[in-house]
Amino acid sequence: MRWILAIVLCAACLGGVGCTYVSDLERAQHHFQANQHERALALLRVLENDLDSFGPEQKATYAYLRGMTDYRLSGNEPGRPAADKGEPSAIEKSYRFHARYWLGVANAVEKETPGSLRSEWKANVAAALRDLNQDVFGVGVFWDEEDESESDADGDADDDAAAGDT
Repeated sequence: MRWILAIVLCAACLGGVGCTYVSDLERAQHHFQANQHERALALLRVLENDLDSFGPEQKATYAYLRGMTDYRLSGNEPGRPAADKGEPSAIEKSYRFHARYWLGVANAVEKETPGSLRSEWKANVAAALRDLNQDVFGVGVFWDEEDESESDADGDADDDAAAGDT
């Protein structure tokens, strides 16, 4: 009888833990939407260790909120490049680094599981990544699959033409 009681209690606890993660993610989203970015970031950092408990939509939501929170803490808003403010501080650069990583994760989850990000969030991710890629590449290039497939097709045609000339 004790074993049955122990199993029931464990199952109840494990079921409740998943709800806690979801409610923490919802609270982080609420803080993000209320422009309380420090509070949102604190909750998101705590949740980071539990990402494996989330489904694809929750992972995309987490990555979006984490990336955009870091992006906004770096002093930026979507559509307003950092170049308008001058050289960012070391702390702002750190936020930008983390923002680029997490927004890249959100973009990857969206490509793997279409529909996991809201449409307005996808536009924000694209605009922020264009800005953040300037830190790394020096230009706001954000390659997507269509651009890569077009350049591969052009490259194959050029290779065929070059082979015919020899």
